[in-house]
Amino acid sequence: MSPIRIPLRFDVSRRRQRGLSLIGLLVVGALIVFGALLAMKVVPSALEYNAIRSAITKVASSGGTTARDYQVAFDRYAAIDDITTITGKDLVIEKGQDGRTVISFQYEKRIPLFGPASLVIDYRGSAQ
Repeated sequence: MSPIRIPLRFDVSRRRQRGLSLIGLLVVGALIVFGALLAMKVVPSALEYNAIRSAITKVASSGGTTARDYQVAFDRYAAIDDITTITGKDLVIEKGQDGRTVISFQYEKRIPLFGPASLVIDYRGSAQ
């Protein structure tokens, strides 16, 4: 009696593989880490800008009579909100066409990233 032979078949047409390769995973991971580091450096600056805008709005509605009143009021809000980028002396205070006082500010924030590379953000805003 001869032994039974079972034909072995290999699937020659491989199914298409899906997913990330190790190199692809490393590249995606590096991009996520870079984005997270960038966000951690930019978010405090953006939060301070929002605090400045809020303080300017409050100062403008406080009803001061002189430029010095507005500067002193801003410095008080800056002390409370820990605003260190600008002071009351950096504010531009002028009378608008309708007689309202317009308070504006402008500053540049340089955020060091790595080595000689930095991110420069120009902030400006105003309130009546």
